[in-house]
Amino acid sequence: QVQLVESGGGLVQAGGSLRLSCAASGRIFVNYNMGWFRQAPGKEREFVAHITWTGGSTYYADSVKGRFTISRDNAKNTVYLEMNSLKPVDTAVYYCAAARSIPTVNSIDYWGQGTQVTVSS
Repeated sequence: QVQLVESGGGLVQAGGSLRLSCAASGRIFVNYNMGWFRQAPGKEREFVAHITWTGGSTYYADSVKGRFTISRDNAKNTVYLEMNSLKPVDTAVYYCAAARSIPTVNSIDYWGQGTQVTVSS
């Protein structure tokens, strides 16, 4: 079992920045690829970014490429999502996720509880 706890969400103006953190506990964190997903009101949950278990490769949704950066610190069992140049369309609940395979909505082994990000115009 892996427990994931997100933090760092909040309200920010368009153009601003936030850094989300996800602290993992339980089974060996380093064995899992880690991802961030988001779900806006009335919309399906969507992929944002993921990082491989080694931290050697990262992948991003086109909508956030160049603005968001995912990273991980295996010594601290923590994964981060640095979000810059935020836009109102980035408003959503952001979920941290762990997967042994490539993280997709249907392949996730463990989800966090989510943290709200609201971007005002």
